[in-house]
Amino acid sequence: MYELFYAERSAAMGTRVILEEIGAEYRLIGTDIGDHVPRAPELLALNPNGWVPVLVYEGGSMHEASAITVFLTGRHPEAGLAPADDDPLRGPFLQWLVYMSNTLQMAYQLTYYPWRFCETPDHHESARVRSCIRLREIWGFIDQAIGDREWMLGERFSAADIHLFMLTTWLSPERGHPTMDEFPNAARVAARIAERASARKVYG
Repeated sequence: MYELFYAERSAAMGTRVILEEIGAEYRLIGTDIGDHVPRAPELLALNPNGWVPVLVYEGGSMHEASAITVFLTGRHPEAGLAPADDDPLRGPFLQWLVYMSNTLQMAYQLTYYPWRFCETPDHHESARVRSCIRLREIWGFIDQAIGDREWMLGERFSAADIHLFMLTTWLSPERGHPTMDEFPNAARVAARIAERASARKVYG
């Protein structure tokens, strides 16, 4: 059985959807990752950064959502959530995972955690404005890349689509973010994930 350090509205929700798709047994360990909240010692022992998801498995543990995705899809190839190593789609699959974790999630951080990027609070609004501009640019790029394809990898459903859906749920109109109405191709993929039993269970 897997154990997943977990918090609502976090990347751990995407990991949980993947576990549901795989059909693996798992136990959630609820974790408070609120702003400036001290992290649980058990979490810090596994991830000194203090963030979720952290996946515990027999013999070890790991963090970083995209890395966990590669690990789980490799361990459970029967679920069909990732192209095999010799599949031409393997490269694009890994590329999208890294792009969404390193580029798209970083743009969100400008909004949600401006103090990581600004010396003083009077610069926080500037960070928020820049975040909104960057999110629009990135989602526009993703939308154009998807085009009229069924999924991010064309006709092939994968865990990359789950990550895309998860990241659409982080958009916040109250913070001035763009809405998915501006990105119909990405919205179409996300809507299809939202209909899956795994996503309905996790996102309710």
